[in-house]
Amino acid sequence: MGDECFTYTKVLTISSKKRFELIRITDEVINAVRESGIKNGLVQVFVPHATAAVIANEYEHNIIQDYIEWVRRYVPPEGGWRHNMIDDNAHAHIASAIIGPSRTFPIINGEVIRGTWQEIMVFELDGPRYKRKVIIQVIGCR
Repeated sequence: MGDECFTYTKVLTISSKKRFELIRITDEVINAVRESGIKNGLVQVFVPHATAAVIANEYEHNIIQDYIEWVRRYVPPEGGWRHNMIDDNAHAHIASAIIGPSRTFPIINGEVIRGTWQEIMVFELDGPRYKRKVIIQVIGCR
């Protein structure tokens, strides 16, 4: 008899306190994989929002400030964007489109495979927001 294969979904609700913020969710993703019981497969982390993104990289104070500075420099909030006439958040839409709303990680023997310093983070680009959803979907076999 073969392995039992299926999909497990967990929805997190997070909040941000600042206009730009990186929120570490690595532990929540690891816990969702453990809860799923899936030993080999993939886990996708997705934010269903047009002004937030998901990154995988080092979570350290200085580099966090560098991520934010990169957005401010290359997609400045005061950049004269046409969408700002409607919502004043064009920078967040553009940065989210460039960075991306999801990341996928392999699961091998029940472990989420990441690089040594890689943490999973939601990049808030238009905060503060009190209810951001994060969908963690684990797909694979036990």
